[in-house]
Amino acid sequence: MDDPTFSVPELLGAVRALVRAGFPDEVWVEGEIGSIKRTAAGHVFLDLVEPGAMGAPPVALVPVVLWDDARREVNATLRAHGAVRMSEGVRIRIRGQLDAYPRGGRIQVRMTAIDPDFTVGRLAVERDRLLRALAAEGLLERNAAVPLPVVPVRVGLVTRVGSAAHADVLDELRGSGLGFSVLEADTAVQGVGAERRVAAALRALAGAGAEVVLVVRGGGARTDLVAFDAEVVARTVADLDVPVLTGVGHEVDDTVIDAVAHLAFKTPTACAAGLIDHVRRAVAHLDDVAADLARSAPAAVARRGHDLDLVAGRLGRAGTATVARGQAELERRAGSLRTSAARQLRGADHRLDRVAAAVVRRPPRLLAGAEARLAVASARTSAADPARALARGWSITRTADGAVVRDPAAVAPGDELITTVAGGRVRSTVVAPASSTGGRAAPGRPGEDGA
Repeated sequence: MDDPTFSVPELLGAVRALVRAGFPDEVWVEGEIGSIKRTAAGHVFLDLVEPGAMGAPPVALVPVVLWDDARREVNATLRAHGAVRMSEGVRIRIRGQLDAYPRGGRIQVRMTAIDPDFTVGRLAVERDRLLRALAAEGLLERNAAVPLPVVPVRVGLVTRVGSAAHADVLDELRGSGLGFSVLEADTAVQGVGAERRVAAALRALAGAGAEVVLVVRGGGARTDLVAFDAEVVARTVADLDVPVLTGVGHEVDDTVIDAVAHLAFKTPTACAAGLIDHVRRAVAHLDDVAADLARSAPAAVARRGHDLDLVAGRLGRAGTATVARGQAELERRAGSLRTSAARQLRGADHRLDRVAAAVVRRPPRLLAGAEARLAVASARTSAADPARALARGWSITRTADGAVVRDPAAVAPGDELITTVAGGRVRSTVVAPASSTGGRAAPGRPGEDGA
């Protein structure tokens, strides 16, 4: 008897019948979204995979189709939960009917429902595990211990160039009026492989000489931020010798990268504003120091001059008194010689010589000590001289009435300014008022469908 021969439709029809018989009811299946495509008709096609180790190809894959009517119900579930969005790299648990698709010649799952608690719970468990491991290794505080430069102006920026977060940070930095230089690293911030790209961008900016690195991303679903919970990103931040500032997500979002960063802010705009505030505080402190020096230096010089006058006066009085005492002793000795016997003359001469030598030696010693004290006082006076600070590049700007200018808002168009520098004074006139530009909060994605 000849073996039966199936046509392609007959073979796939038989397989379909076996699949339906073996799985008559819907099944739950979990896996990671390897790829996802949304059509204009509202249908969603995705591959549910079991990833291979260390970026290797998936060890298993099953196609999934989510028809538009079922997609509406799935999205309603996701919106009610508020923290999950179906995107590449997210691990999900779905329910559907296993079927064979003869036209495509493949097995597929016709999805009907999703379990958002599975995804959120899995993310939370993994996040807690990673935080415990980082804490045990002492990595949570390592980047926080890296000193933030007093005035960091060479700023690295890790984000998707052209995004709202990117625009918000640049607007804030430019509007500050400070001379920031921005090094940008355009990188994906979600999806498959995003965590490796973010880590690579951090290392590249640190190697390019950034003094501080900002990592920012606008708001979204909790699953949109999984790259910032990744272990490779956390360990990269902990290993950098450059301080990292973060502004990831909405006000309520909290990620692992926030825990390991030098400073964490709630939004991209707040991150940029925090850096600006740090620089402005440093500049204000330097201005205060310069102003204090300018105020205190004249008084210090006057005090030192008075001290020198006192020393010189005491020196003069001491020398005169010493000479007077010597002269009195000479006169007394002379009288003694006139009344002494001839046999005492030699001894008297010897004593006279000794006294005369003492009189000659003592004033020079007093003068030498006074000169040493005078040299110390002169060195201290020179160190307090404001001209030294001006010679190092500092300047002091005053209004026409002599008030020190510390804030651009303190002057108005037409005001005359006098700037003192090492070589003299420069007069200038204000031609435009001071201005400032505020930031705006990073927009989120309210109303976006999860599937």
